[in-house]
Amino acid sequence: QVQLVESGGGLVQAGGSLRLSCAASGRTFSNYDMGWFRQAPGKEREFVAVITWYSGWIRYADSVKGRFTISRDNAKNTVYLQMSSLQPEDTAVYYCAAVARRDYILRAAAGYDYWGQGTQVTVSS
Repeated sequence: QVQLVESGGGLVQAGGSLRLSCAASGRTFSNYDMGWFRQAPGKEREFVAVITWYSGWIRYADSVKGRFTISRDNAKNTVYLQMSSLQPEDTAVYYCAAVARRDYILRAAAGYDYWGQGTQVTVSS
């Protein structure tokens, strides 16, 4: 089992920044690819970003490319999502997720094995 705990969400004005963190425990963190997803009210959970176990591959959703940065620190068992130039449409509950490392990028939420409880991000206009 892998336990994931997100933090860093909050209320921010449009144009502002937030950094989300996701702390992992339970198994060897470096054995897992890590993803960030988000879910707005009334919408399906959507892919935001993914980083492979050795940080060799990183991918972003088109909607956040150039504004969000995913990173990880395997020594601290933590993955981060730096969010800049936030817009009201970024308002959602943000989740981190883990999947055993593989040799391809996984964007589908259904493929991830472990999930955090989520952290709310609200961007006011």
